[in-house]
Amino acid sequence: MKAIIFARVSSKDQEDGQSIPAQVRRLTEYALKRNFKIEHTYQVTESSSKETRKQFEEIINFIKKAKEPYALITDTVDRLQRSFRETPLLDELRKQGKIELHFLREGLIVNKSSNSAQLLQWDVGVLFASSYVRQLGDNVKRSQEQCVKNGQFPCKSPFGYTNASLPSGQKTIVVNPEQAPWVVKIFEEYAKGNNSYQTIAEKMRAQGFPRTARGAIISDRTVELILGNPFYFGQMKIKNQTYPHKYERLISEELYNQVQAVIANHHKAPVQYAGKPILLRGLISCKNCGSTVSGDIKKFVYIYYSCHNARKICIKKWVKEEVLLKLMLEQFDQIQLTDQQIDEVAAHIEEYEIKEQELIQKDQRIRNDQLNLAQERISKLIDMHIDGKIDGATYHFKLEEYKQEQQRLLLEIKSYSTDSKVEQFAAKEVLNLINNAKEIFMSSKLGEKQQLLRFFFSNLQLDSDKLLLELREPFNLMAKSQDQLKWRD
Repeated sequence: MKAIIFARVSSKDQEDGQSIPAQVRRLTEYALKRNFKIEHTYQVTESSSKETRKQFEEIINFIKKAKEPYALITDTVDRLQRSFRETPLLDELRKQGKIELHFLREGLIVNKSSNSAQLLQWDVGVLFASSYVRQLGDNVKRSQEQCVKNGQFPCKSPFGYTNASLPSGQKTIVVNPEQAPWVVKIFEEYAKGNNSYQTIAEKMRAQGFPRTARGAIISDRTVELILGNPFYFGQMKIKNQTYPHKYERLISEELYNQVQAVIANHHKAPVQYAGKPILLRGLISCKNCGSTVSGDIKKFVYIYYSCHNARKICIKKWVKEEVLLKLMLEQFDQIQLTDQQIDEVAAHIEEYEIKEQELIQKDQRIRNDQLNLAQERISKLIDMHIDGKIDGATYHFKLEEYKQEQQRLLLEIKSYSTDSKVEQFAAKEVLNLINNAKEIFMSSKLGEKQQLLRFFFSNLQLDSDKLLLELREPFNLMAKSQDQLKWRD
């Protein structure tokens, strides 16, 4: 059989550290031992979680056109894919007998004759690869959290400011002298209480308001976004939470609060049906306008839902609660696992945790080495300052930089967890709980039902009279895995 070697790293830094040639050597030795004829070798530096993967698509298209089967050989499942997005493409070729997947480290071969246990092992490998991507996201979040604690804004600066770099290379945000006066003018005009977003936009256009970064002229929405942004008085909003920032303010907190009071008065609307036992209250938003979907009890028995239509742009269509609830409960059936599957997943979790702990210990050693290096730099910096080799300003600047590096490393070291057996036990209990999710929901009280719905679902939206729903991770992955097993059978 002819073979294709696929070696991948996700970044240039990783390529230098983990070595694509080392992967190619292992995979080539594997292929030769099995008397495969190696026809192509792909050495890829790209993230497998990207929407577009040119070389992966090139391989798929090549195998589709080939008149004979190919063995696609790679180091691990997560070298080939980090999500279930590519699984249907690979699996269709597998069922046609056009491809045979070889995952070297897992000792797994997936082909046309593979049984359900082997296919489940493949799915679990993809599931954990996807979990690793989320862990990388967690690391990014920790880094951003440290920036937030230091008063740094980790996003693009709002209108009125500009992202810039200090001579040291450190990123910062400075006032844009051309845009900032317009921001102040918008707040002062709206605070008068006799202007709307529309009239403010018209006045600013007439006075020569500069175009936005994307070249657009000021609109009602531009005014709304500026007036609702607390960044201008010293608070940055990140995921619906506000934190103090260290950059220059454009307005006072008093002016900002005065504007918010005017906005609240303009958009004041009565809360309807407060206190009534409506299950889906506050859980669903309107896809069209983003407003909260409200509930109404008809004839003291039937509960209906529709868009609150606060923006006056939607046509109200009422939907029965039982219709919406039926769609949600059907999702619980999509994430059911057999006892055998639960045991197999738990076993794979145990294997995965062993490997994960080895990686964690390696990362801890690297972080400890970096921490020691930071301490050495601080010691040398103090000596240089004492010897008069650097001035006071440079000393304090570099000292603060090294201390921040120390704090970041300490937080990362502290964040590692080593209690894998507890995680394995908890994972099995959660899997068993999921199998009984519908029964638990039906026997729960109103508040508990709402908690369960928030736990399982995200981004519930009503599109006119149709419910759009998404399962949270990892439940959405489990549902996809079950669907794939069904259509494979």
